[in-house]
Amino acid sequence: MADPAGLPSDIEELKRLVTLRTAERDAAKAGLLLKTLEAEKLKAQIARLRRQAFGSSSERVRRELEQLELKLEDIEAAEAQAEAAQETPAAEEPAQPAQKEAPAKKQRRKLPEALPRREIVHEPASACPACGGAMRKVGEDVTEILEYIPGRFEVIRHIRPACSCRKCEAMAQMPMPSLPIPRTQAGAGLLAHVLIAKFCDHLPLYRQSEIYARDSVELDRATLASWVGKAAWLVEPLADKIGQHVMAGRVIHADDTPVPVLAPGNGKTKEGRFWVYLRDERPHAGKTPPAVLYRYTPDRKGERCRSHLAAFEGYLHADGYPGFAKLYEEKDGKPPSVTEVACWAHARRKFFDVHHSNGSPIAGEALAKIGELFDIERAITGKPPSQRQAARMEKAKPKLDALRWPRLFGQIFRFDKWNFCRG
Repeated sequence: MADPAGLPSDIEELKRLVTLRTAERDAAKAGLLLKTLEAEKLKAQIARLRRQAFGSSSERVRRELEQLELKLEDIEAAEAQAEAAQETPAAEEPAQPAQKEAPAKKQRRKLPEALPRREIVHEPASACPACGGAMRKVGEDVTEILEYIPGRFEVIRHIRPACSCRKCEAMAQMPMPSLPIPRTQAGAGLLAHVLIAKFCDHLPLYRQSEIYARDSVELDRATLASWVGKAAWLVEPLADKIGQHVMAGRVIHADDTPVPVLAPGNGKTKEGRFWVYLRDERPHAGKTPPAVLYRYTPDRKGERCRSHLAAFEGYLHADGYPGFAKLYEEKDGKPPSVTEVACWAHARRKFFDVHHSNGSPIAGEALAKIGELFDIERAITGKPPSQRQAARMEKAKPKLDALRWPRLFGQIFRFDKWNFCRG
């Protein structure tokens, strides 16, 4: 909620601000409505395909069902993420006299009795906060949270005794410990397990739901998708901080790799791209913690990587992808803020392909000489920049001069397209 002291005093400016906020809210609501309608459409398609799942083309139907289930998971997770961003989290308050909680809007699912339970008791102070008198227990609230310990589920029972003062009858009770997602029965370990299974192990939520059911834990796909979306909203600030940390470095490594992405409706996949940006100063004795930033895009247009690197200034260690080229160009007569550092591993790959295909002795000689450069780099990894530079001038420069020999390179590639001094 906005601080009234920070609002403009000018009426017209205040009207403009209110209009802007209203438009943003309406746009967010419209986006949620669109996703809801898309989710309902997918649910109808899934129901129709399930009725056809035992026909002559049942294998094709099952594949299409799996794609639609995955698409529905993404939509429901995105809905939950957008809803979480609109909610105003309640501020944490210190322990205070117990008050009767408002009735829950929806009855919580009873957790299986067969699961092991571990109790955590949150005792209030032994002395009355109002008058200092002795406290006596008059009741307690028990909140059960489903948690996942690697290999098994368990239920954590948070017990909060409610006590009253023997002198003044004042009530006291410890507050419920905060949960990653308020008003749920999901512990942090369970959320981490669901996220890792989905994004690292590529296990769809509907399959996770089926797996958990074997342990008598009923967690439907929609519930899991809601958790994923809200957890994504929770970690957004952390991801942004990692990105800022990476882009603040003076030297970063960049690369991309293709990734197959489901295209629901046509039974095929399309190709997306994962962009990886690494800041790691350990090879030259840097003390800054290393970090990696991942970004996904639906294609490999050059504008994608340039937008990711818009705030970066320094040395970019990457391959010869043309999309990076504009970053190295002068703008309005000013030198570029990004300096290209060519990648020896990518240069070596070209010679390897030639040597592997026809056994070229020239390509083999190039591989051997590049290997010698790598040996030099391995020996100076972790040394300060001054020592690395001295070793390169003494040992690597003669080998680089030998690599410039036209007989070695000119017969395989046009040498003027490579700047090998930047390795």
